[in-house]
Amino acid sequence: MTLFTDLIFITDEKDGFRECREKRTTSVATMTTILCTGGYIDVYYRGEMIRIGKDDLFIRIPDFTQPLGPYEMSPDFEFKQVTIDTSIYEQIMYDHMRVEPNWWAKQEYIKRNPIFHINEISIDFFNTYFHLLTLQLQDRLSDYRRQILRFIAKGAMMELLNYMDKIAITASLGTPHRAVSQGDYIFHEFMHLLQEHPHEREVQWYAKHLEITPKYLSEVCKSKSGKSASEWITEVTISELKHYLQNTTIPIREIAKIMAFPNASFFSQYTKKHLHMTPNHFRKSSHE
Repeated sequence: MTLFTDLIFITDEKDGFRECREKRTTSVATMTTILCTGGYIDVYYRGEMIRIGKDDLFIRIPDFTQPLGPYEMSPDFEFKQVTIDTSIYEQIMYDHMRVEPNWWAKQEYIKRNPIFHINEISIDFFNTYFHLLTLQLQDRLSDYRRQILRFIAKGAMMELLNYMDKIAITASLGTPHRAVSQGDYIFHEFMHLLQEHPHEREVQWYAKHLEITPKYLSEVCKSKSGKSASEWITEVTISELKHYLQNTTIPIREIAKIMAFPNASFFSQYTKKHLHMTPNHFRKSSHE
């Protein structure tokens, strides 16, 4: 069965996999999970051929990864695939950041290790969420259904983050037997500050609190995550901005005040610069 909307694509058919790979996962603006339930598939990914075998869960994160390349399936290959739009992924990350300052470590771990061999309980969870998405997509897609789809997809992702909680942090920040480098410590403290003070949008502010230069802070961030300090600040700001515009009815002027922008005009300019449309336009387009 292959079902999809503009937000979610699910399939357990080989033809559906081909369609999704060719039309949807070629964009870095989607997140893809593939659970192999039988046989295997060899896929060219990030410069090498990888094998996804039985009970393996493959994860491709938007913005950090590349499209799937050529592939070869075994005759008995069976799977379930869920591909979600980046807007859902960004909301999951925004919510997770509020309770977990090490969420970036999990992203980095998935980036380097896209295949998880999961246990029976996790497989049952994945199958349950897949079944729920199937039922929702088979019904008429009302505004309520679209919101329910978002909630189910978010729930599935939170299950994944919960499953890999200890693995990701240990792999990214080191075990108790390995000393954490100065760069690890600085980046970790920067992310803590960014979580606690998301409305501070100047690199100099964070550098001052860390007692280092803005240039050094950006160099550390770049080496540890592939993004500069400024890019991280912008990403967090945009995620919060999208959250308010997509999921609340708070007036634009009030959102600007909540996010500590000088005024609604400056907020509008910031939105247009990064989202290429006004706040009202973005809010309207998100609900069409």
